[in-house]
Amino acid sequence: MKLQLRYLLGLAALWPGLLMAQPQPASILDEYVQLGLQNNLALRQETLDVSRVTESLNQARALFYPRLTFNPTYSMAAGGRRLQFPIGDLLNPIYGTLNHLTGSDAFPTNLQNVNELLAPNNFHDTKVSVQFALYNTDIHYNYLIQKNLLSAQEARRQVIENELRYNITTAYYQYLQTLDAIRIFENSRTTLRELVRLNQKLVANNVATRDVVSSAEYEVSKLDGQLASAQKNRETARSYLNFLLNRDLLTAVNVDSSLLDAPLPAPTESVVSLEETALAGRKELTQLQGSLRAAQTAIRLNEANAKLPSVYVGGNAGFQGFGYTFRNQAYTVGQLGLSWDLFKGYEKRSKIQQARIRAEQLQTKLTEVQQQIRLQVVQAYYELEAAEENGRATRQGVTAASQTLRVIDSKYRNGQALLIEFLKAQNDYLTAQIGESLARMDVRVKRAALDRVTAVR
Repeated sequence: MKLQLRYLLGLAALWPGLLMAQPQPASILDEYVQLGLQNNLALRQETLDVSRVTESLNQARALFYPRLTFNPTYSMAAGGRRLQFPIGDLLNPIYGTLNHLTGSDAFPTNLQNVNELLAPNNFHDTKVSVQFALYNTDIHYNYLIQKNLLSAQEARRQVIENELRYNITTAYYQYLQTLDAIRIFENSRTTLRELVRLNQKLVANNVATRDVVSSAEYEVSKLDGQLASAQKNRETARSYLNFLLNRDLLTAVNVDSSLLDAPLPAPTESVVSLEETALAGRKELTQLQGSLRAAQTAIRLNEANAKLPSVYVGGNAGFQGFGYTFRNQAYTVGQLGLSWDLFKGYEKRSKIQQARIRAEQLQTKLTEVQQQIRLQVVQAYYELEAAEENGRATRQGVTAASQTLRVIDSKYRNGQALLIEFLKAQNDYLTAQIGESLARMDVRVKRAALDRVTAVR
């Protein structure tokens, strides 16, 4: 019993830690980001580009292997030039004389003159050829170039992925903000409708004139127009989000209404630290570095071509002759070859210079992008600070406007305030709420922008 009790107490002590160790469920926004990464058409195109460059790398790798070819040919010919040589007319008399002098028939005297078509008729060459490059700078450096280009293409895909994360995040925030704006307008419309009913009672009791009802109804009609515009913005924001997710534009969007109200942790790193994080993580730099390595490899390729030859071995084995008899037609040929361009009108020197210029361009671009990334981090950091400060100010403004409206509403109901004062307080409260809603969304967007420029997921 004591052992069981001790075991249960141990489990109870571990239970909070076990709960904390459970993976947290993904938020709706995270699910939409993952859905966009799976379905987005622009990202899918980049994935296909990566696959295309991967196949180019496979093709470059294939050049390191021997090439084996089965190459049968069969020729038929008629007419054309002929090879004519009077071998019979020349040798038959000589051989006849030799036979007479030797008293034998050792020498043939019936040789025919040669009269053959230069284009062979009923001739075949059935062979298997093998070729293998012992040393070829083009093959070696081309493989390295394709490998660097693949690295650059994969980095480009990650750039598009980072941009897509940001676009989906901001699109979802904008959709939530339109819902919040509609809620604010509907609440304000309810307040104004109550004002219309109150004014109608005042007119019925001869406490006020008819114009107060008309003025209140006019404010309701203005608010209806603003509400219609907000509903249009909601549909537009929903369609844009669905476009990024590559699904039907009218698909309903799940709402996490607590997302805009949840506090965001402030950045704990300094601007300088965030700059270094961005320079280490931004895939734009990885893309340029891959292209730069490819350009530097191209320089070595052209320099090697200008100085070194290509060496290869090969051979043929098969059958060759007139008619497909394969009797006494077998043959084999072995080859060892060398190719060396000694002079091509300074073309190689120009190619080397061209490759160096390209590498210098990429190096300059890399330096420029590094500076741009530093600037983006500084701007995003201080824009986030300003947005947070603006958010605090708008929250204070909503509180002040709400208190003012309550006071004016009480005074108006007791006949101590004019309708224009009530309408002004109501409009100020509506404006403060919309401003505070936009400010909350702006903080989220600015934080997403900071995460984008620092390549934080």
